[in-house]
Amino acid sequence: MDTKFAGLPEGEGKIVYVRPVAVADLPAEVQAHAGRLTTIYALHDVDGDRLALVRDRAMAFALARANDMAPVNVH
Repeated sequence: MDTKFAGLPEGEGKIVYVRPVAVADLPAEVQAHAGRLTTIYALHDVDGDRLALVRDRAMAFALARANDMAPVNVH
């Protein structure tokens, strides 16, 4: 079967990827704002550009949905 699939129109351009980031891997100025956290979560667009950093996964998903984006978990 060789059927073309155009994708999901409601997700086009609105997908964001959520992934954990080690605080130690971030610049010192960002680390200073992280307090005692060792891991925070980054939201990236489809091109890989970082859109935001937040303290936990639930907040990352809530932020994405509040901005009409579809969050996808990345490991």
